[in-house]
Amino acid sequence: MDPFSALIRTASHEQHVEAETSTFMSDLLGGRLGVDAYARYTEQLWFVYEALEADAGTLAADPVAGPFIQPALLRRAALERDLTHLRGAGWRSTLTALPATEAYAARVAECARAWPGGYVAHHYTRYLGDLSGGQIIRDRAERTWGFARKGDGVRFYVFEDIANPAAFKRGYRDLLDALPADDLERQRIIAECRRAFALNTAVFGALYEEFRLSA
Repeated sequence: MDPFSALIRTASHEQHVEAETSTFMSDLLGGRLGVDAYARYTEQLWFVYEALEADAGTLAADPVAGPFIQPALLRRAALERDLTHLRGAGWRSTLTALPATEAYAARVAECARAWPGGYVAHHYTRYLGDLSGGQIIRDRAERTWGFARKGDGVRFYVFEDIANPAAFKRGYRDLLDALPADDLERQRIIAECRRAFALNTAVFGALYEEFRLSA
């Protein structure tokens, strides 16, 4: 039987591609949107990572979610530094979540509180994506809007404490394969992984609508 890390990747592939190829992300990476769209996207990420990381300390002791809670992955502080650069020191006073972002963050928070397996699904879709495709976003953002390489504005995508991302991702997949969950629970986690990608895609759709007229 295929390892769980392969099953979860294969089962969510279609939703993953849909998120990656959304019109908003294509326009953003293609340089057809201004830095304000990038900043707005970064704001939405803050709400998602606030939900992911708010209960990380509590979840660290959980037998299912605990092994995945690793300080090297935490992104909220980097996001806040980026937002200070993008929006100024008072960024919190103008921070607003799109309804699609509120739904996404609420589901993450719900899993963090009540379902460790579901939390792992969201953890996987976000952090492994940041380590992989996120590096493409960083590179394009640096080139398009002139951010310093791995500097303020793109620190969210810079994992300073992970020297070898490929090795780290292998270790992460080993954790998925060793997840203490039966087949039924693993199927539920895969379904939640698909849901995570769909929630992310909905945020991209909302951002597209917001910037469509100004592009």
